[in-house]
Amino acid sequence: MKKISEIMSTDCVTVTLQDNLYEIALKMKQNDIGFIPVVEGKKLIGVVTDRDLVIRGYAEKHSGSTAVKEVISKDVTTISPDATIDEAARLMASRKIRRLPVVQSGELVGVVAIADLAIREVFVDEAGQALSEISENVDHGAAAVR
Repeated sequence: MKKISEIMSTDCVTVTLQDNLYEIALKMKQNDIGFIPVVEGKKLIGVVTDRDLVIRGYAEKHSGSTAVKEVISKDVTTISPDATIDEAARLMASRKIRRLPVVQSGELVGVVAIADLAIREVFVDEAGQALSEISENVDHGAAAVR
């Protein structure tokens, strides 16, 4: 059985608590992403999604200079690089999330996306179920899409 470490992306774009909403939005635009882990050193402390920027940021009339702490999602579901792809698919399906930070000893080592499960031809039943459930149920949590 394949491990998450075999399919995860390791070239993650990240931000720190020193970044502001404008800088995060710019990084999302430049990298064509909607999900950015927030780190302190290498330690994962939360994530910011495009949805977080809109709902907790701009819709609450925060300016671009507002600190990331105003929009960060701290209660983040993570997975170990040693977990199996099936475990990730089940976790993503049950939590209805599209992106899963991969953490080892508290440090961010990668991100696995639901698309990674499909692209790598390991699209197990759980991943298919996750994708259909997530697509039907627009994000209500801290998940975002590319």
